[in-house]
Formats: sequence, C-alpha cells, structure tokens
Amino acid sequence: MFERFLPSRDAITQSRLLRWLGPRIHDPLLWHINRRAVSRGVAMGVFFGLMIPIAQIPAAAMASLVLRGNLWIAAVSTLVSNPLTYGPIYYFAYRLGAGVIGARAPADLTPEDVEAPIRMIDSLAQAWAWVTGIGQPLLVGMVIMAVTGSIIAYWSAQLFWRFKVVNKWRRLHRERRLRATSAARRPLGTT
Repeated sequence: MFERFLPSRDAITQSRLLRWLGPRIHDPLLWHINRRAVSRGVAMGVFFGLMIPIAQIPAAAMASLVLRGNLWIAAVSTLVSNPLTYGPIYYFAYRLGAGVIGARAPADLTPEDVEAPIRMIDSLAQAWAWVTGIGQPLLVGMVIMAVTGSIIAYWSAQLFWRFKVVNKWRRLHRERRLRATSAARRPLGTT
C-alpha cells in the first residue's frame, strides 16, 4: 500500500537534490531488509520521533545515512509521535524530567500547556523564559524518553526478528519431519 505513495529507491538515488550525498545514498544497507539495518532504523526513528517535534523524518534519514540503518524503517518509525500523541508524550516527558531534576510541576498542568510553548516560541526572550521554566524539565524528559525508547526499540526489533526466524526454522523442520514420517509409512512400490 505504501509503495504507491513513497518514491522508489531509484527515484531517490537518481534525484538531483540528493546528489550531494554521493555514494552514501547507494549503500545497500539503507535499502535492504535485514536484522541489523531494520533494528538501527527502528531505533533512529523512535529516537527522533520522541526527541524532536518537527523535522523528525529528515533527521532520522540523515542518521540512517550515517549509521547505515534502513532508511524507510527509520522514516516510518518516527510516527511513534504524531499530532494525536504529542500532548501525552510531552506531558509525560515534562513529568519525567521534573522528577529527575527535582522541579516542582504546577498542580493544574495539562498536556496542552506543555505542548503549546513549543509552537509559540517567537523570540529569544520568550524562548529563554520557556527553557528556564517548563522547558528544562521537558527537554530532560524528552532526552531520557528518546534514549530509552530507542534502546527498547532496537532490542525489540532484534528479538522480533529472532522470534520470526526461529519460528520459520521450526516450521520448516516440522514439515520435513512430517514428510519423512509420511514417506516412511507408505508401502513399498507406491509413490
């Protein structure tokens, strides 16, 4: 389904806008589905999905280029945060950061209160007031969540991949045993 909406590998590698990346864009690990590349892609996508509220996909794509993770998986994994989940994620990040650094949270703080300043910062003074007030605990919480989330995502992808391989291996061996036992039970002279 996604293939209709996403550009193909050839379209990306031949793009004039991406020519500056040189041979790096042609790295097979950026495109192949294997355990290591997918795990790296998931980890980078979750990290940037939880860490930054804007430009998550380009940041995850750049990290994929550097760390050789699957480019598509990294881009899709950033969707762990989206407009429906920003409020709860940032609220939890603020609470976590406030707990870690010992800041007192206002009693009537809502998820919208935590998310709103990110959209409204338009001056350096306002940005500094936000960082020294609500921003510092929020940023600390976002870093903790992003690092923890990316580690969990990486190992979850590794375990999921291992689980799928082991199940496939067991199924194949089970089918071979059934074929061998059914062949052994057949009377001689029949095929």
